[in-house]
Amino acid sequence: MQNTLLCLGCGYTARALVPQLLARGWRVLGTSREATTVPGVEMLTWPGDAIELSGVTHILSSIGPNAQGDPVLAQLRARLRLRLPILWVGYLSTTAVYGDRDGAWVDEAAGVAPTSERGSWRAMAEVQWQQIPDLPLHIFRLAGIYGPGRGPFAKLMAGKARRIVKPGQVFSRIHVDDIAQSLLASMDQPHPGGIYNLCDDEPAPPQDVLGYAAELLGMPVPAEVPFDEAGMTPMARSFYGENKRVRNNRIKDELGIELLYPSYREGLQAVLLAEDMKGFVPPAEPPAL
Repeated sequence: MQNTLLCLGCGYTARALVPQLLARGWRVLGTSREATTVPGVEMLTWPGDAIELSGVTHILSSIGPNAQGDPVLAQLRARLRLRLPILWVGYLSTTAVYGDRDGAWVDEAAGVAPTSERGSWRAMAEVQWQQIPDLPLHIFRLAGIYGPGRGPFAKLMAGKARRIVKPGQVFSRIHVDDIAQSLLASMDQPHPGGIYNLCDDEPAPPQDVLGYAAELLGMPVPAEVPFDEAGMTPMARSFYGENKRVRNNRIKDELGIELLYPSYREGLQAVLLAEDMKGFVPPAEPPAL
C-alpha cells in the first residue's frame, strides 16, 4: 500500500514537510480554505470539497479550532471512529496550552493551564482528538514558528521593526525545518498517545532576536521600546501575557532529533540565506550577543 498523507490545512508548516514525503514516493492530499496549488499535492478546497479518507494512511491536522472546538472533527469524527487503517495521526497544537509560567521551564508532563483564548481552544481540541478510541494520535505543541518568509528581515528592511522590551519576558521558538524533521521522525517511529514539544534549545527575549537579525543585515539595531509604551494591538499584547521556557528533551530522547537550528542564531542565518536578500550581505562571522 502506498503511504498517503491527508494534510488538513496544507499551509506554511505542512509545506516544509511535503517535499520530503514526495521524495519518498508518498501521495499527498491537502486542503486549503481557498483554491490553491502546491507542487506535487492533490489540493482540495475545504470547507467545500468532500474529504475522502479511502486509501489515507497518515493524517496531519493544523486547522485551528474555534469556541466550539475542532472544525475538522465536526465533519470527520464519525468516520475516524470506524478505525480506518490509519497508521499515524498528527495534530499540531501550541505551547500556549501551558499558559503563563512566569518564565519557568515546562515540559510535556506539565499540566495544561491555558491563560489565553487561543490556548484554551487548542487545549479543548487536543482533548477532542484524544477522545477518539484507538486513534494513533500524536500531539505536537509548537512554539513560535519562523523560517523563510516568516523572519524579521522584511520588517527591518521596511523600517517597521520595533524592539519591544518587557523585563524578564522570553519566548520559545522553532524553525519550520525542525518541525518538518520532527514530524517525519514521528511517522517513522510512531508512539500513539505521544505528546511532543517542538521548540529549540534557547528561549530568548524577543529584543535579542531582533537585534541579532539587524546585525546580520548590517543595519543599526532598533532602539528599545518599553512594553507599556508600545501601543500594541490586543492580539499582540496577548502573546506577551505568557512567559515560559519550553523543554524539548522528549523529541531528542524518543525520536532521536538533532536540531538543525538549536537557537535563533543558526536559524536566522539560514533564513537570511534562504530568502536571498539582495543588497544585504551578512558579516563573515556572526555577531555575538
